[in-house]
Amino acid sequence: MDSFIAVHGAFDGSWPWAGDHFRDLWQRQGEVGFRRLAHGDDRRLGEVAREQAASVRRLACLGVRVTLDCLEAFPSLREATFQGAPHRLGPDCEAALAARGVVLYGQLSEGFWGQSVAECGLALTLCALRRIPQLHTGIATAAPDWDWRPAGGIGAPGQRGVQYSDDPAFANGTLAGKRVRVVGAGNVGSRYAAFARALGADVAAWDPYAAEPAFHRAGSRREHHLARLVEDAEVFAPMVPLTESTRGLASADHIRALPGGCLVVLVTRAEVCDMAALRRRVLADELSLAADVFDIEPLPPDDPLIGRHNVVHTPHIAGRTADANRAWAEHLADQFLPRS
Repeated sequence: MDSFIAVHGAFDGSWPWAGDHFRDLWQRQGEVGFRRLAHGDDRRLGEVAREQAASVRRLACLGVRVTLDCLEAFPSLREATFQGAPHRLGPDCEAALAARGVVLYGQLSEGFWGQSVAECGLALTLCALRRIPQLHTGIATAAPDWDWRPAGGIGAPGQRGVQYSDDPAFANGTLAGKRVRVVGAGNVGSRYAAFARALGADVAAWDPYAAEPAFHRAGSRREHHLARLVEDAEVFAPMVPLTESTRGLASADHIRALPGGCLVVLVTRAEVCDMAALRRRVLADELSLAADVFDIEPLPPDDPLIGRHNVVHTPHIAGRTADANRAWAEHLADQFLPRS
């Protein structure tokens, strides 16, 4: 057989569906050697694939340790990918494979979980606008009354009436018509912007590195100045990865400039915002928050953000769906030459 996949249990811990899906994809083209190492099994690739190595032409090594000696056991190797911490391929091994003309493949982008993260961002946005988690908890804990009857049964203009439980102090109701302001027009930000636009929101985005077509595909107006983006936001969604250049990108000045009642949505990394400034405004009931990521993870049980009336939270689960696992494998496997 000329195809071989080795998967370590540590890799499965983060990507539990990816290895098997990779095998399924290759099995559609022919027989595949497949070995899975248990947690704690630190054997090298050469030991794991000793019997098959000589005939292997394409290889997927997912989290299994590799040395130069291991690579010598694969004289026929033509294509390979080496993925997964802590045993990613070292520069000495890369150089040796390059000298032999072996083509190495890596993930081209983070598109494999952009859909999952963006959908989670949309879900958190809708939940925050309609206070869905708070209402669910109220019913589940046998609250004495459903939270949509005005006090004394008598309503007042601009306050809660019968069957109205949104909080008028914060952005609420439908996403249609809301001014949604997105930082980032990449894999996550562009998808989230497109979802919001499809539901009728007025969407603008800021991203100095994105090409013009990215904004057109997302259905968003391009804003050239971050300071202007925050001025009229009803929903503010900073959706960029955390790098040295994006840490604190939404500064304390930007957070202070957000209009009162604005909903802030966090699903990439919390530290792209000045979290001290954001916490102050959320805890002062000036902003609402829908977040999957936080400046402290896991949040301690007594963190003041937990369970607040103006906060919706999930425990950093936006990205790693089974669908994202399978997309990860597909994006990688597609780069290999097909077998007839």
